[in-house]
Amino acid sequence: MTKAVAGARLIIVCGLPGSGKTTYAKQLEAKLDAIRLCADEWMGPLGIDLWDEPSRGRIEALQWQFGQKLLALGLTVVVEWGTWGKSERDALRLRARELGAVVELRYLSATVDDLFDRVQRRGLERPPIRREQLVQWAGALQIPTAEEQALFDRAVTVAV
Repeated sequence: MTKAVAGARLIIVCGLPGSGKTTYAKQLEAKLDAIRLCADEWMGPLGIDLWDEPSRGRIEALQWQFGQKLLALGLTVVVEWGTWGKSERDALRLRARELGAVVELRYLSATVDDLFDRVQRRGLERPPIRREQLVQWAGALQIPTAEEQALFDRAVTVAV
């Protein structure tokens, strides 16, 4: 493993739409003077439909290239892509560790009813997210287990 770069820190914020990822990540960004990577916030200004999964994948890949450079400089990076799969979280963790970064995982959960209420109130998606989609996505999400969480560094408590 590469020697730790002083201050390099990756925080992965994991959760479904409406779980509070963006709100929480923005709080971390402000408190930690971090760089926050959010695909939605690049897609909208570029005129890319939020439902365009191939474009989302390309945006996230570009953001991760940028994020790796920031980590190599010893900065704090907050990724809020949802990271529903363990393999996705593993890839981020392993690469960040190669760069000498501390890597934390923050999982945000909520009931499907709460998620649906939140996404309806915010009204960002066109077409709107349907409850059935949230149920399907909740089934697809690989919730971080205690064993997986043990692979990450202990999260430093931050009052947000």
